[in-house]
Amino acid sequence: MHTLLITGPGGAGRTTVAAATALAAARRGRRTLVLSGDPGDPLGALLGPALGAPAEVAPGLTAVPVAEDGLWAARIDSADEFRAELVGLQERGSTVLGMLGARPLGGEELTELPGAEQFALLRALRRAAGAAAAGAFDLVVVDMPPVHQAIATLALPAQLRRYLARLLPAQRQAARALRPVLAQLAGVPMPAQWLYEAAARWDEELAGVQAVVEADTTSVRMVAEPGPGADGALRLGLLGLALHELPVGAVVANRLVPRDGADPWLAGLAAQQDKYLTTWAGDFPGAARPALEHLGADPRGPRDLVALDARDELADVPAGPRGAWAVEDRLTEDGVLVWVVPLPGATKRDLDLVRRGDELLLTAGPFRRIVSLPSALRRCTVTGAGLHEGTLRIRFTPDPGQWPLTP
Repeated sequence: MHTLLITGPGGAGRTTVAAATALAAARRGRRTLVLSGDPGDPLGALLGPALGAPAEVAPGLTAVPVAEDGLWAARIDSADEFRAELVGLQERGSTVLGMLGARPLGGEELTELPGAEQFALLRALRRAAGAAAAGAFDLVVVDMPPVHQAIATLALPAQLRRYLARLLPAQRQAARALRPVLAQLAGVPMPAQWLYEAAARWDEELAGVQAVVEADTTSVRMVAEPGPGADGALRLGLLGLALHELPVGAVVANRLVPRDGADPWLAGLAAQQDKYLTTWAGDFPGAARPALEHLGADPRGPRDLVALDARDELADVPAGPRGAWAVEDRLTEDGVLVWVVPLPGATKRDLDLVRRGDELLLTAGPFRRIVSLPSALRRCTVTGAGLHEGTLRIRFTPDPGQWPLTP
């Protein structure tokens, strides 16, 4: 089972490539589920009408068979997800709301708030991966938002779990035990129980999504149209994905114009695309590069998707490597441990490091991540860092007060 997350700069053709990839996999005999949360259902327009009735392919996730035997498509309705979640939260907190004199909101009057799309997408991703793990599908293809939003969405589970652990730490058990006493002293019901139960449920759901995002069977496919406009966005996106240790299995070059045309304008555009393809091949050697020709019009329907993948490359792209940030032992040579962090495309002026307790706050361009230090590095102090050819090397010197003495 594999999960493939497809993203790229805005307007690069993410949804088209997601649909073409899913169709190519199904034509190879792989049971495939493709997910999209885009409004207006552009995925449905690409894959054509449903070939059967909707069915629940996982608890809370409905899909329809489309285009090819073994291919299913699911559209994520973030508005329904938001309404159901908020109504359920009101029901669980009805005692506190009643105490405050609040009037609960009805499901029909709720409209989704900013951020609801990300949560709905993450829930659907977890449900789809669960269905695949249970044997229902071989491949899950997810049409993600543009790359900057996609990175923020995929980083959300780990960030929110960290917030929950800080705001409701392990001591919450003591607060739960004291709840009856506090209720008698205050004379009113205390909200601790339902609050902690809700937090535990959120943490469980977030942990499930985080496990899918960080699994070795999950990788990212970037889609970009070779040119100056996409180059900066692509490089920035690859940096953000590297910071969050999300492996990129492919950079899909989309909408390539004919190379043998007589039109001088097309010849100039083709030369520009070739220039960026060559540059990307040298700068990002770890990613395979399917090339999709421009059809002369926007693809509409399965027949166009098959023509788009004329070289039959989309179903064969390997997964990107998921290597953990390595700790090099250089105690004998230099008296330090070195944490090696790959950050392709990073520049020194865009990097920032802050050590806070057992965590490291790492900023790379517009992206920021807080990571827990490996156990060996927690007993060290940061004594320097250097960036060379896209790799950040952070030096840690053992703290004599915490490091075991050697005889």
